[in-house]
Amino acid sequence: MSSDNQNDQDRDVQLAGKIKDSARQIWLAGLGAYTKAEEDAGKFFDRLVHEGEELESKTRGVVERHVRNVEGRVEEVKERATGTWDRLEGLFDERVSGALRRLGIHRREEIEALESRIAALESELATVRKEQKKAAQKAGSGKKQG
Repeated sequence: MSSDNQNDQDRDVQLAGKIKDSARQIWLAGLGAYTKAEEDAGKFFDRLVHEGEELESKTRGVVERHVRNVEGRVEEVKERATGTWDRLEGLFDERVSGALRRLGIHRREEIEALESRIAALESELATVRKEQKKAAQKAGSGKKQG
């Protein structure tokens, strides 16, 4: 029996060795897979970055062209709208001025011109009154002495 027992122990030792070798190979295969995956992931990441840069450079040109196109159209519309508003404003001013004239209401410029003329006339009148007063005083003082 001791020989059977010895054979069983030898088989157990051999089996344990095979399991240990197998476990080591699995461990090494896992490390290899991890290393390969890390290398591939780095390459894959680099490739994605490169493709992203290419796509960005292609799309940037397209986007910039579209932006310039839209800006040009906006400028055209703005110019047309400004011209239209200017024409409408001029037409409105003409119509309002005409209506006010028909009603006997004068424009601000005309009123300001009249105010300036009135101020000049008032100044001139004040000067004439002073001269008349001086003349009257001279005439009055001449009668007293004579």
